[in-house]
Amino acid sequence: MPTIKDSISTPDGTCAVTFATPDGSGPWPGVVMYPDAGGARATFDEMAAQLASEGYAVLVPDVYYRDAGWAPFEMATVFKDEDERARLFSMISKVTPDIMAKDAAAFFDYLEQRPDVVDGKFGTTGYCMGGRTSLVVAGRVPERVAAAMSFHGGGLASDDPGSPHLLADKIQAAVYVGGAKDDASFTPEHAKTLESALSAAGVEHTIEMYDAAHGFAVPDNAPYDAAAAKQHWEAMESFFGARLG
Repeated sequence: MPTIKDSISTPDGTCAVTFATPDGSGPWPGVVMYPDAGGARATFDEMAAQLASEGYAVLVPDVYYRDAGWAPFEMATVFKDEDERARLFSMISKVTPDIMAKDAAAFFDYLEQRPDVVDGKFGTTGYCMGGRTSLVVAGRVPERVAAAMSFHGGGLASDDPGSPHLLADKIQAAVYVGGAKDDASFTPEHAKTLESALSAAGVEHTIEMYDAAHGFAVPDNAPYDAAAAKQHWEAMESFFGARLG
């Protein structure tokens, strides 16, 4: 799939992005793919190309661009290395819901201005912290999101005032959540809270718990599960195909 590196001007600076499309001239529906806590890296370039092969124009942003020149994380060991874990969580803490919404508006503007992207609303998908971002954006920039997906996302129905479930009454998109088993950041109780909030708000939604650990869909994560990853690709193909095609 044709893949380019580009940059997007935001109110806070310049965000590096990967942009992948199918072969041909399009236009194709646009999707923003939010990376996990490890940030934008080669694995997400490959995932963007895979989703593009299904007929989408896919944008992967460097959500940590405010930390200019940040060193990549080694995902196999980052949570075992005390210093690296501290650095990771420090960077995560800076990506607030306000930042997510502000950046998303710039990403959608970029997609909207491209002749190879279909006019109208967009899709969002994300992993781990990116799964939370996907739903936050659907609630904070609702007029621009038609379909929002989250895979092994955490903090989707927490006590935090920025929790996505508190935005349910703002969401206009259809929502899909693929949770992980034995995941303290998104437990069956959290799933019930999110389900109740989305149902009360009349949001079309699907919540599934995958028989795999947190990180199951991202190839360079230690808990990567090929069968669950295949299931997640099939879910994206079906969900986006019905709402963005």
